[in-house]
Formats: sequence, C-alpha cells, structure tokens
Amino acid sequence: MQVISTTHIETDEQGVAWIRGANTKVIEVVREKLGGWNPEDIHLDHPHLSLAQIYAALSYYYDNQEAIDVEIARREKAANEMLGKTESRFSRQELLDRAKIKDRKLG
Repeated sequence: MQVISTTHIETDEQGVAWIRGANTKVIEVVREKLGGWNPEDIHLDHPHLSLAQIYAALSYYYDNQEAIDVEIARREKAANEMLGKTESRFSRQELLDRAKIKDRKLG
C-alpha cells in the first residue's frame, strides 16, 4: 500500500499553527468550531479555505487540544481585561437615544 501524506498545517517560529498558504491561524478555525459552526459553515465564512484545510486544522486541534484550549482561554482573559480597562464613551441610554434620532432623520 502506498502512503500519501498531505500537510496543510505549519507552525511558525513561535509555535503558532497556521493553515499553509492561507494566512489563517488554526486557532481561528477552532474558535468558530467551538462557537457552534460546522466545517461547511466555516468554509462559507472563509471561502479561501478548502474543506480539506479546515478539516486539517480541526484534526490538528484534536491532536493538540489541551494546549490550544489553554491559549484560547488566555486570549479571552486578555481581551476581557482590556475591555475592563476601557471606558465606555456613551451610556446605553445615550446610544439608544442616538439611534432614535438617526431613525427619525432617515424615516
């Protein structure tokens, strides 16, 4: 039997996994999958990725799930910390009032 090996995944100097030739990180595909998307939905959102590339990214994830889950959690924590440090420029009510004014102008 002939063994055929295809690899759609490569890692950079920092160990970040990328889909070869697509300028897309594996973690980006994984986050969409964890958000409830199936591979076909991901393909519709990223038409530059083939289904083979998407499945390869998911396969890489399942082979390295613990490390990738830790990185996802780290990124979410960092994003939440950044959000906590920013001040809202407008209150919710001010935004709603602005939307009403805009609707009146358009209507």
